[in-house]
Amino acid sequence: MTESQLPDDVQELVNKIFGLAREGGAEAAETLGAYVDSGVDVDLSNQDGNSLLMLAAYAGQVDVVKALIARGADVNRVNNRNQAPLAGAIFKKEDAVIEALIEAGADPLAGTPTALDTAKMFGREDLVARFES
Repeated sequence: MTESQLPDDVQELVNKIFGLAREGGAEAAETLGAYVDSGVDVDLSNQDGNSLLMLAAYAGQVDVVKALIARGADVNRVNNRNQAPLAGAIFKKEDAVIEALIEAGADPLAGTPTALDTAKMFGREDLVARFES
């Protein structure tokens, strides 16, 4: 079933869930966490393969990132363009998200470009040193 074949009420819920990942904040993290606790797949992805975690990481929503990690989100899941959340967070200069992903075991060599390559590209020598050690 494609997105366009979903009943309107289901599509509205899906849009709300993805919106919570992007909007962030403590309240959004709590609400999204409750959806996951009630059965929504923690690794739910959109049509571009962007998981809830990827969207939250890219948007700098550390509360949501932590809530999803606590519920078992795959920190290395790549999207349809083979991009991983850690590299996206480095690209967006989201230090709190970067730290949360590293603490959760995100692989700096996952995806293309890797988080290591992204750190090199953007002159993040602090991260390069951590990833290469």
